[in-house]
Amino acid sequence: MDKIVKRVQPCGGFELEIEFTDGLCGRLDVSQRLFGPVFEPLRDYNLFEQVYVDQFGAVCWPNGADLAPDALYDTLAKA
Repeated sequence: MDKIVKRVQPCGGFELEIEFTDGLCGRLDVSQRLFGPVFEPLRDYNLFEQVYVDQFGAVCWPNGADLAPDALYDTLAKA
């Protein structure tokens, strides 16, 4: 079964509340992932809060940064 993000919302700090189409949901602190040329700009909270779900069910930002749904799903499922 594909792991597709249904909804994402910033929750303050650098946490995201993520809901998958199969009902799995939870909060994930992504602050430790905000490094490198694509993710470091997301330390600006004005950009970070522009997070959205693209047509493929991935978590994305307008600057081209994205997080793979499979990895997010596995992290939340283990929590």
